[in-house]
Amino acid sequence: MASIAIVGAGQSGLHLGIGLLMAGHQVTLVSNRTGAQIAAGTVLSSQSMYGMALGLERELGIDFWQDEAPPYAGAQMRVADSDGNVMLFWQGAMDEPGQSIDQRVKMPRWIDRFVELGGDFVIEDAGIATLERLAAAHDLTVVAAGKGEVGALFERDPARSPYTAPQRVLALTYVNRFRPRPGVPAICININPGIGEFVSFPGLTLSGPCEIFTIECIPGGPMDQWADVKTPEDHLAMSEHLLRTFFPIEAERIDGHLELTDPGAVLRGRVTPTTKHPVATLPSGAIVMGLGDVVCLNDPLTGQGSNNAAKAAKIYLDAIAARGDEPFDRAWMEAVFETYWDYARYPVAYTNQTLGVPPEHMMRILKTAESDAGLAHIMANSFNDPKSIAPWYYDPAEAETFLAGRAALAA
Repeated sequence: MASIAIVGAGQSGLHLGIGLLMAGHQVTLVSNRTGAQIAAGTVLSSQSMYGMALGLERELGIDFWQDEAPPYAGAQMRVADSDGNVMLFWQGAMDEPGQSIDQRVKMPRWIDRFVELGGDFVIEDAGIATLERLAAAHDLTVVAAGKGEVGALFERDPARSPYTAPQRVLALTYVNRFRPRPGVPAICININPGIGEFVSFPGLTLSGPCEIFTIECIPGGPMDQWADVKTPEDHLAMSEHLLRTFFPIEAERIDGHLELTDPGAVLRGRVTPTTKHPVATLPSGAIVMGLGDVVCLNDPLTGQGSNNAAKAAKIYLDAIAARGDEPFDRAWMEAVFETYWDYARYPVAYTNQTLGVPPEHMMRILKTAESDAGLAHIMANSFNDPKSIAPWYYDPAEAETFLAGRAALAA
């Protein structure tokens, strides 16, 4: 069995670490915070997760919240202007329900499980010196978190990274007093063309069930009003103002006024969607392997980040198991990432296509879903597996053929 080090106690790092321990490997996991510190901090992400990724957690027995997390079994998309004039609306059922567990709830419990299984959990703010020490003492070192000098070790892959700057200003909020949508609970995507998006779904946080939403503003646009927002109260007030101003249909769900679930229930930032080369070379010449957001970072708009992290961890787990006693060399690392990229290129395209000016063929597909319940069902399940709508969602010529086939079915 191998000796493996992992930097990062997030979705991908802990998933991988727990899986490796269950397979009999020796695992050291380095985190810059304890579980208690994570639980006491601010929210880390929106982590909307769907059937495939949740199934991978069930395989490891770490789906501890099945009976208390509110599920959502549908998806809807609305394109409407600031006056509430609707240009497009569809909704469809998911074959498997999704759920969202606040990572301040999830990661501490997973850390406990990692330690219960015999993992070595180390608290350290990892830098290059840490990686050098880990790489010298382990058969494989995986970097699943890291900014600054650690993140900079992994070089951007321009062929797989069309953007060089953030495409949205992001504001994440966990709230009470925001009524569930009518009907089946769902992930709700609302687009105000040329201005931004509002995405909401049910979740489980420190205090229990809640609603989680993200406001995505086009930089420099009418919703980009966050520069002077400093406190959680300011953040909440601005969120409600933007919701009432630019998404009036969704604002009807507000029960009086929005209420934060707790003082740490807000997060703001900007993300540049980036795919990096998966292997980094340390000053000593030793190599380390990237995992998750470190090497494949998506904008949160389509809710793929935590799902990608779980799927990547599974691919790495299987590849490590198949390696046997062979060394974890550069060629192996690159081949494993290419196996992951064979899937990840679809959620990357799924998200990046939505961030830019929507291509005409994509809008035709989404418009057709208004009147084609079967297509709406397919699109609702595309959140779970963006590869399932290839090639027609991503290629104009294939879309033409696909839509012609749908029209023939309806005739």
